[in-house]
Amino acid sequence: MDILLVFVAYLLAVNVIAFSVMGIDKKKAINKKYRIPEKTLFAWAIAGGSVGSIAGMQFFRHKTRHMSFRVGMPLYLWYRHTF
Repeated sequence: MDILLVFVAYLLAVNVIAFSVMGIDKKKAINKKYRIPEKTLFAWAIAGGSVGSIAGMQFFRHKTRHMSFRVGMPLYLWYRHTF
């Protein structure tokens, strides 16, 4: 299998999971249930899912008031594309 195809498949999967995790955490917040730790949300972004995390934040309107997320997620995206 071509390495580029594997890399694209990995990024797609990680971003879909990061997007989904934001939605799951939002639903848990609404229902006042046990939440997904913030370090787990950031871990998905660091693993390559920063685009999915940012999209999830906007789509679900989740964690948009937290400065660490409003600044941190775009920084991960910027850092990944510049270095």
